[in-house]
Amino acid sequence: MTNQWIANRRLNNQHITGSKLTEPEQVVKLLGAMQAQDYMQVVWAMGLRTQGATLSKIQQAITDRKIILTWTLRGTIHCVPSEDVKWMIQLTASRVLGQAKSRLVQLGLDNETLGRCRRVIYKTLEDQGQVTRSDLLQQLEDAGISTANQRGYHILWNSAFHGLICFGPMAGKEQTFVLLDEWVPHSRELSFEESLAELALRYFISHGPATIQDFAWWSGMKLMDSRRAHDAIKSELQSERLDEVEYWMSKSSTAADESQDSSIYLLPGFDEYILGYKDRSAVLEAEIAPRIVPGNNGVFLPTLVTGGKVIGTWKRNLKLKGIVMTIAPFESLVGREAEVIQAAERYAAFIGLPILKIAYKEE
Repeated sequence: MTNQWIANRRLNNQHITGSKLTEPEQVVKLLGAMQAQDYMQVVWAMGLRTQGATLSKIQQAITDRKIILTWTLRGTIHCVPSEDVKWMIQLTASRVLGQAKSRLVQLGLDNETLGRCRRVIYKTLEDQGQVTRSDLLQQLEDAGISTANQRGYHILWNSAFHGLICFGPMAGKEQTFVLLDEWVPHSRELSFEESLAELALRYFISHGPATIQDFAWWSGMKLMDSRRAHDAIKSELQSERLDEVEYWMSKSSTAADESQDSSIYLLPGFDEYILGYKDRSAVLEAEIAPRIVPGNNGVFLPTLVTGGKVIGTWKRNLKLKGIVMTIAPFESLVGREAEVIQAAERYAAFIGLPILKIAYKEE
């Protein structure tokens, strides 16, 4: 087993290569959860893994309540399957809320104030259904509750982890909120142990080869709980070792073609292929990592991947008549321009606009 072997398996198991999935909700269910604080990035993450996907198809799945956006793993916004959203929140809420106590104290958000906030939010959404973020925050202001200095964000965040709200469909370029119980009236009920095992199984099936430490980081759960989850499902997994580190994956993980996939892929920012692991060294070289997260600010740029390795970043500028794309490779792409165009055109087909220009930027 080598890093290249790990990269090949992850590309396949994450359905970046050879995907036969036809619906975006299938992608989300397979991966368990997909980080989604950047809306346009996560819709492309789903589109990349879905045959014939378009932006409108992904958005329709969200409107149809097949995919839910809310705060869950690690206290961060994720896309999750609608039938799983409530047990995922229940699994993570206690730990996440406990970690946030000191920040809430700094913001002057005590339990009494947060309870009042939830009552205002509930009444507003009960009366109006879907409400934009700005309008919901204005309702809090009108009730005499300040939303300045990140208080508004933490009020909404706290309300989501109390199972009150989740994100609704976009209203233009603005997020909306809805009452979770009204938006998702039917959801699976799992115990803590069942939830842990379910989340772990999905993780290792879709993200493997991966370590228990990778799962603990991705899920935000304690390492002790992550080991318990792994023990509950390891009969369904297989393992391999590299440099004395044990990696786990599904027993059905395909080994049909262990040759290197040299195709070029345009991955979105915050993609699970990069972000879904504590140790990213199999696909991201240490000296390159700072270029993916400039300034170590937590913002993961869209990446250019070939042979399973990150070899650059990219960005796009959407204009009225089409897309201007900038490619910033970390190594020469001379002779591979046609492959870059092919990858860019796949993204353009997803967005529904033509490519106007592809520029290369020296890194």
